[in-house]
Amino acid sequence: MGVPAAALCLAAALALGCARPLTHLKPDAPGGGHPHGAEPLGNDTDLSQLCGDKGGFDAAALTENGTMLFFRGTEVWETSPRGPLPHGHPLAASWLELEGPVDAALRIHRREHPEEHQNLYLFQGEQVWAYAGGQLRPGFPRRIGDEFPGVPGGLDAAVECHPEECGGETILFFKGDKVFSFDLASRMTKQHTWPWLGPCDAALRWLERYYCLQGTQFQRFDPVTGEVPPGYPRDLRDYFIPCPGRGHGHGNASWGDAGARCSRLPFQAVISDDTGRIYAFRGGLMFRLDSWRDGWHAWPQGHSWPGLQGDVDAAFAWDGRTYLIQGSQVSIYLSGQGHRQVEGYPKALQDELGVPVADAAFTCPGSAELYVIAGDRMRRVDLTQTPRHAGELLQLPHDGVDGAMCTADGIFLFRGDSYYQYRSVDELLGARQPAPPQEHCCRPLPLPAVTAAPPAAPGCNKSQGVPKALL
Repeated sequence: MGVPAAALCLAAALALGCARPLTHLKPDAPGGGHPHGAEPLGNDTDLSQLCGDKGGFDAAALTENGTMLFFRGTEVWETSPRGPLPHGHPLAASWLELEGPVDAALRIHRREHPEEHQNLYLFQGEQVWAYAGGQLRPGFPRRIGDEFPGVPGGLDAAVECHPEECGGETILFFKGDKVFSFDLASRMTKQHTWPWLGPCDAALRWLERYYCLQGTQFQRFDPVTGEVPPGYPRDLRDYFIPCPGRGHGHGNASWGDAGARCSRLPFQAVISDDTGRIYAFRGGLMFRLDSWRDGWHAWPQGHSWPGLQGDVDAAFAWDGRTYLIQGSQVSIYLSGQGHRQVEGYPKALQDELGVPVADAAFTCPGSAELYVIAGDRMRRVDLTQTPRHAGELLQLPHDGVDGAMCTADGIFLFRGDSYYQYRSVDELLGARQPAPPQEHCCRPLPLPAVTAAPPAAPGCNKSQGVPKALL
């Protein structure tokens, strides 16, 4: 990990419910792999325009604050799960320099280039406009081919692709049946043809997933291969737009409390990986906890870890790999362009790590020392050794834990609906009693790199204050 740390409210991630990018919906609806999880209340002229059979958009993008923008003609609609129903206004009201329809839009992701990071790019004809904090950047508009060599004008759609999913900072541009993949580092463009995806009117990225919007329908696709999973296309109005009488939230009733925010159910495993991403597992579901902008959303864990079925008992990351422990077995997934299972796994936990069982496990940033917890004891394993052997049993101040992780801010042990923070392994082992418990839904959990304050969780004491959060 090794990134600068600052405070983030885990509650904020949990409080956003189905959350960003959309809409006026019930905050507890878990959704089903897409933003919209419940039918909205009320209706208005703007909403009726969005929900018509002739719907569809010229472009779509998220702002740096998590608001979803839908572009159609000379209008743009803004939607937010915490705000009012979607409302439209003229493009010129937000971007004075623009007139007429927008062909494509994206919010660029370049952490190492702050002058570009989180900029909103709007494409029209042969030109591109770049906005930072709502202000047009100097030197824009520019020809698309000058800003992105090899990319044509007259685009249909565009979407940013993060290094974790594309292997590098990339932008995907769509024009007809052609896809132009632009590498931001090398400034090189590669052309692809993805016939199974088809032309896109608009495209967007949400919670590590990529969507191609086509009229009133959409498809989810792999940003590297363009492959579309079974079950698509689907209707935008059942997922991305809060249309009266529509919605898909009822389809996930079987998730029950496991997919609901602040359900008081324990996390069965928690992991902070080498890139600073934090995941929690519960009831066959996975939650991304380190980014509040896109919201907190439950996904079937197999969406991110192909082939993974059943409950995860413990998890940890080391050397670009994610270790997921289930009973007496462990599976290893390679990080990078998604999560790919290492061939030959799962294997016996005893053979791989030298321990028979694990209730929780963690590694700290930059360390090859694994700590495995079972009951009220913990054992150390040197991951650089072959074969691996567990060290002596070490007494903990807890009679058991559900999950554990370690970041630059210390060690976090999870039990029930609370977590306990320790500054180091030495402090944990030296404690005679547990650290003060802090509830998932109300107490701040330090997480990496922050810039904006998330909303407080409902029912929390707002006087506690809400630390800044990671975009």
